[in-house]
Amino acid sequence: MTDDPTALAGAVSATEAAAAPRPNDAASVARRLEAILLILDEPQSLVSLAAAVGAPVPAVRQAIEGLVADYDGETGGPRRGFELREVGGGWRLYVREEYDDVVGEFVNTQAPSRLSQAALETLAVIAYKQPVTRGQVASIRAVNVDSVVRTLLARGLITEVFTDPDTGAIHYGTTDQLLINLGINSLDELPHISPLLDDGADGFDGEVLR
Repeated sequence: MTDDPTALAGAVSATEAAAAPRPNDAASVARRLEAILLILDEPQSLVSLAAAVGAPVPAVRQAIEGLVADYDGETGGPRRGFELREVGGGWRLYVREEYDDVVGEFVNTQAPSRLSQAALETLAVIAYKQPVTRGQVASIRAVNVDSVVRTLLARGLITEVFTDPDTGAIHYGTTDQLLINLGINSLDELPHISPLLDDGADGFDGEVLR
């Protein structure tokens, strides 16, 4: 505890500001929603988005509809290079299909020719645990893997296998490109790693180890 009245007043003001209700007019909700959507790596339900922006579900639904129309050029403005899409019961921003090649080329030019240690470790987890979600990979590696997963996707080494209809979580798996790079015909040819791990290491279990 501090006896400094200035510090106490600042803390009280910050608490009151955080607790103050946010404006729920369409424009305000849409702006907050955009800010959240920009950082999402997996689709989020209307309920989750409503909780994130502090607005009623109907207001968020209306804001979503408005943003979709805006991005699609239905409100008089230009059609954007990205779209707001509903996948597996959740919403997320995606690059429009016609620009996939442009984005892929850009990411590849930014990526080093050789994978980083972090990328190799993440790729190994996905290879042995697939299909696996980004959250599960992060739990095993104990670090955030968002940027690494994006790099592996852009390099064509992993792909989105399916989206859980209940949670919206995307499950990832490896591609034939990985097999080609490794010079093997199937994942069954991956080396057995059980002897290399301590008991219970990093969340791996005997059922998935090769």
